[in-house]
Amino acid sequence: MRKSEYALWTLLVLAVLAAGSTIVGLARSETASAANSEIYRQLDLFGEVLERVRADYVEKPEDAKLIESAINGMLMALDPHSAYLNPKHFRDMQVQTRGEFGGLGIEVTMENGVVKVVAPIEDTPASKAGIQSGDLITALDKEQIQGLTLQEAVEKMRGPVNSAITLTIVRKGTEDPFDVKVVRDVIHINPVKYSVENDVGYIRVTTFNEQTTANLQKAIEDLKKEIGPKLKGFVIDLRNNPGGLLDQAISVSDTFLDQGAIVLTKGRNLEETQRSNARPGDLTDGQKMVVLINGGSASASEIVAGALQDHHRATILGTRSFGKGSVQTIIPLGSNGALRLTTARYYTPSGRSIQAKGIEPEVVVEEELPEELKAKAASQNTRGEANLRGHLKGEDEEAKEKAKAKDENSGANADDEDGEGKAKDEEESGSSAYVAPEKDKDTQLQYALEILRGTKTVTTDTKKKAEAN
Repeated sequence: MRKSEYALWTLLVLAVLAAGSTIVGLARSETASAANSEIYRQLDLFGEVLERVRADYVEKPEDAKLIESAINGMLMALDPHSAYLNPKHFRDMQVQTRGEFGGLGIEVTMENGVVKVVAPIEDTPASKAGIQSGDLITALDKEQIQGLTLQEAVEKMRGPVNSAITLTIVRKGTEDPFDVKVVRDVIHINPVKYSVENDVGYIRVTTFNEQTTANLQKAIEDLKKEIGPKLKGFVIDLRNNPGGLLDQAISVSDTFLDQGAIVLTKGRNLEETQRSNARPGDLTDGQKMVVLINGGSASASEIVAGALQDHHRATILGTRSFGKGSVQTIIPLGSNGALRLTTARYYTPSGRSIQAKGIEPEVVVEEELPEELKAKAASQNTRGEANLRGHLKGEDEEAKEKAKAKDENSGANADDEDGEGKAKDEEESGSSAYVAPEKDKDTQLQYALEILRGTKTVTTDTKKKAEAN
């Protein structure tokens, strides 16, 4: 063995051993020992390929880039939300969760080799340029994204303040890709905006960063003082909110609850199950609430909506949410950055998993489209979690697939659980993400205001009527 090969092999073995006690645990049984041998065999293969690339590739590759790409490839094969953050990306992520960062102002994920917009952040360069939920970004300054990792694509979208970048957009409902020029800016994220709507307090939560709960509580206190005794209730607008910090989703939910579970998180092992509970004290003093969601409401937004729905604390109105029901843990790797790894699924207080299904509102109201958009109505539907390649299956979906396979083997038909050829726990996606820019034309907001003022009542027939409209 050449010296370089020996050094490489030693490095790979040390990396595996340093990853934790997995291999030590595997050696405790014959089955584990076999798995241990398989890991080393696969590492041997990886080492052979890596050394061949280093020795024979047409140009001398960068060793660090090769290893980082290999790590990213491994994580991308798990699900769309796991990724390696190199030191710079890790620092950028920490800055972003504090509520201020440089860039365009969009929440993105990777789908089929291109960048997909989960939601533009309100009052940022991206939202002002007309970027929409569900848009696919295929090129940056005319250079194709295909082949880049999500982190590499995000890095290219960031840059000096006041510098411009051209995004090539593919949008459902449009025939050809088109270019959008966006000027980068410092993104100051004010996660909570609020206004007085006569006798109702309107609160828009745009993201869940470190400032969200404090700003929300201030908004509630200000609205209570300004509206006074005529206050009829609150509208909490979570539409096109892509999520953020789990602890902020919990504390936001706790703001409106006196007791009970807020969210359950379940990892691979039973001992990793955690339950977050509300503490006494509803800051709104039990006022009526309507929560608005749509196809761009994801992750932390769905935790809040699910908790308030299960506790019957609020009426959920709008269209089905995105369906991201997984928890990503940031695992620091010292000076080497961090690992963003999907470590658990989260569940609403009643035990519902929304992974790849989303939250269904009690009152389904489609936003009324302007005439120029009605012919392209499909372009206002965002592609949800269930449409992401390699997405994590919800537990219900996994169980259904196993039962279906079992029934197929026995000759039974497992496809007609509800008598209509569709399983009750089937993954769903693709609800409307359009929100009218003017409040008086915002169908969902106006419907919510009427519910709080008592001019519309939520009954068994309300959902059917809203769907018909």
